[in-house]
Amino acid sequence: MTRQIRLNAFDMNCVGHQSPGLWRHPQDQSWRYKDLRYWTELAQLLERGVFDGLFIADVLGTYDVYGGDDRATIRQGTQTPVNDPMLLVSAMAYVTEHLGFGITAGTAYEHPYPFARRMSTLDHLTNGRVGWNVVTGYLPSAARNMGAADQLEHDDRYDHADEYLEVTYKLWEGSWEDDAVVRDREAGVFTDPDKVHHIEHHGKHFDVPGIHVSEPSPQRSPVIFQAGASSRGIAFAAENAEAIFVASPTKTLLKATVKKIRDALEAAGRDRYAARIYTLMTVVTDATPEEAQAKYEDYASYASTEGGLVLMSGWMGIDLSQYDLDEPIGNVKSNAIQSMVEAFQQAAADGKEWTVRDIASWAGVGGMGPHIVGSGEQVADQLQEWVDETDVDGFNLAYAITPGTFEDIVEFVVPALQARGAYPTEYVEGTLRHKLHGNGDRLPDDHRGARYRVGARAGAVPA
Repeated sequence: MTRQIRLNAFDMNCVGHQSPGLWRHPQDQSWRYKDLRYWTELAQLLERGVFDGLFIADVLGTYDVYGGDDRATIRQGTQTPVNDPMLLVSAMAYVTEHLGFGITAGTAYEHPYPFARRMSTLDHLTNGRVGWNVVTGYLPSAARNMGAADQLEHDDRYDHADEYLEVTYKLWEGSWEDDAVVRDREAGVFTDPDKVHHIEHHGKHFDVPGIHVSEPSPQRSPVIFQAGASSRGIAFAAENAEAIFVASPTKTLLKATVKKIRDALEAAGRDRYAARIYTLMTVVTDATPEEAQAKYEDYASYASTEGGLVLMSGWMGIDLSQYDLDEPIGNVKSNAIQSMVEAFQQAAADGKEWTVRDIASWAGVGGMGPHIVGSGEQVADQLQEWVDETDVDGFNLAYAITPGTFEDIVEFVVPALQARGAYPTEYVEGTLRHKLHGNGDRLPDDHRGARYRVGARAGAVPA
C-alpha cells in the first residue's frame, strides 16, 4: 500500500521568514504580512491543497548574535519586524473548514494560566483545529528584554517547560468535567460547581491553585507540536508531542533522527508512530524541469549572504561574523539550537567539512532545510524517496517566495502525488488531532497529559 505523505506550510508573521533577501523579489508578497487578507488567502490556498495545516513560527526578540548587535538583522529584515502569530488564527479559521493551525508560543516569558485560556479560546473558535508548538526560547535578546541576563541553559529550559506543561495539562484536562456546563434555565444554574475543580498546583516555578476559567474546548488540550531535536528535546517530545518538526540536511541524518525519535516515543510508553514527524523542506517547482531550475536560480540571485549568516548565528548561538567565509565551523558548544550544531558536525563526519560560506549559502533559500527543484512529477518522486528511506511522515514546507511557492506546490506537486495515491484528495472530518491520528478528538490514554484528567489526578477539589 502506498504511504500517504503529509504536508504543512511553514510561515511566520514577518517578512521573508527563512529566505533572507527574497523579500526583494518582485513576486514575493511577504511584505503583506500586516494585511489580514494575505493570511486568509493563504489559508484558503492551503486548504485547496489539502495541507494538514499552517505552522506559524515565532520569535520574541531579535537575532543579535551576528556582529554582536541587531543592526544586520534590522537591515536585512531577518524575522524583524515580526508580529504575534495567535492573532491571525481566528480570521483564517473563519474562511476555512479543515485547515489546522500550529501556533508557536514559548514557555519562558508568559505565565501558563493566561496562556491556557487563550489556547482554549482559539480551540473553541476554530472548532478544534489548533495546535501549540512548544518552544523554550533560544534568543538572548528575548531574555534580556524580559529582564533576564540570558536564556537559561539548554536543559534547564526544558526542565522549566516540563512544569509549564504540567500546569496547562491540569487546567485543560483536570479542571472541568465534560458535563459541568448544564445551562439549566429553570434552576438558574449555568455550570454545576461540583464538577469544576481547583487544580492546586504548587511547584518549583508556578503556583496555580484555582480553576481553568474556560470551559472544555473540542480538543481540551491543543495538539502538541515540538521542534527540538537535541537529546533533551527528543526526550521532551517523546512525552508530549503529537507532531514533531525536524530539519536535517541529508537523508542519512534524517533517518537517524527519525529513528531516535521513534525509539524515544516507545521508551516513553507510547506507540512508535504516536507523533507525526515532519522534516523541513523547500520545494521549487514548475511545469518542466528546465523552468523549475531557472526559477530556483532566479530566487537564489536575491538571497542575502549576510541575512543567511544572521539567521544561522542566531540559530547556532555562534557569531559567524568572526569567521572567514571559507573557515570550517569546527566543534562548537551552543546554548541556542543544539540540534543544528550537531547536524553540521555530523555532516562533516559524513565527509563534508562545512564552512561559513556553505552555511550562508544553505540558508539563502529556505533556511535550514534541503531543497528539491524540479517538475511536479520529479518533486513527487523525491518526496516519496525521502519518506521511504527515512520513515518520516511528511514535510514542513518553507517558501522561497510567498504565496508563489505554495501556489506552485498546489498546482504541480499535489496533483502528481494524488495521482499515485500518495496524498489525500479530501480531509477527514473532525478536529486537528483526529485528522492527524484518526483516534478521536482528545489526548490518547498513553499521552502524558492524560494522567491529569478529572478523576485521574489526586488533589483536585471542587470549586
